[in-house]
Amino acid sequence: MRTINETRRRLTPGAILLAVGAMGLGMWLPAQAPPPPPVPPTETLRVEVAVVNIYCTVKDKRGALVTELTADDFTVYEDGKKQEVRYFERETDRPLTLALLVDTSGSQVQVLQTEQEVMGQFLRQILRPSDLALLMSFDVNVDLWQEFTSDAERLESALARLRINAPGPPPGVQGPVPTSGPRGTRLYDAVYLASRQKLAGEVGRKALLVVSDGEDVGSTVKLQEAVEAAHRADTMVYAIGIADPGFYAQQGYAYSGRGVLEKLAKETGGRVIFPSKVEELEEAFKEIADELRSQYTLGYTPTNRAQDGRFRKIQVKVKRDGVRVQARSGYYAPGS
Repeated sequence: MRTINETRRRLTPGAILLAVGAMGLGMWLPAQAPPPPPVPPTETLRVEVAVVNIYCTVKDKRGALVTELTADDFTVYEDGKKQEVRYFERETDRPLTLALLVDTSGSQVQVLQTEQEVMGQFLRQILRPSDLALLMSFDVNVDLWQEFTSDAERLESALARLRINAPGPPPGVQGPVPTSGPRGTRLYDAVYLASRQKLAGEVGRKALLVVSDGEDVGSTVKLQEAVEAAHRADTMVYAIGIADPGFYAQQGYAYSGRGVLEKLAKETGGRVIFPSKVEELEEAFKEIADELRSQYTLGYTPTNRAQDGRFRKIQVKVKRDGVRVQARSGYYAPGS
């Protein structure tokens, strides 16, 4: 990890963030105290059992959230085999750990300022004292601007410092679209790094919120590696895809980032929203905030106990007509 300044740190896929601590505990016994009696042998067998947690959202035909379901309404399959749901809870107040990833490449020059304002409102709306959130940006680099905090003001302050990392006029200033200088949109790297280095070590409900057009330029990892990193961190990816068609037209190519954001969200149980205009950003953030507060948690012990590190497909069904379930597509079993 390379230090940039007091408020920003540059992240690279090769960086390893380790916190190593050691604590020794001991007790002094009087010299005359007899040694403790030996513990008699037992026949107890300890077996570690993995539990798979699934966070899911259910909607009706109109797209409205369905929040009154019970455990009996759900059926879970792993690789086609029915699993016994042992844990069920409606998510409303369970703590949330959120990583906010913001695209600051040249393609966002016309929308970044509005995004900063709306994201500040979103953070004030969704963050509670028990929640944590961090802020990262990505362009030719991937930068950490604010470490995990529950303080929305600190996050807003970091948001306000984001700038487009490309030659040309700053956001909100009229001028030509940048055509030279460093170019890059390391979206895949940002998802990979946030998942591996930040979210993997956290517990409970975790989500990545990506604000980008979905175009990737210059990442050192591939899209599937980013998806796998999110799976291994048990992290949902939500995305707001906002693109400036005029930017791509001036660059001489067509916009193609939609499918990337759709894959990231669908595979991990999240959702992607594509506002048709900047003015719809506020509603998009509100919808995501509502979803994150209206989920179900299902937990089961897989019948397949093999620790082979393979990907297991998950399917969640609801015993009610006309509803749609939004959940991750699977998980990676632990390695042997």
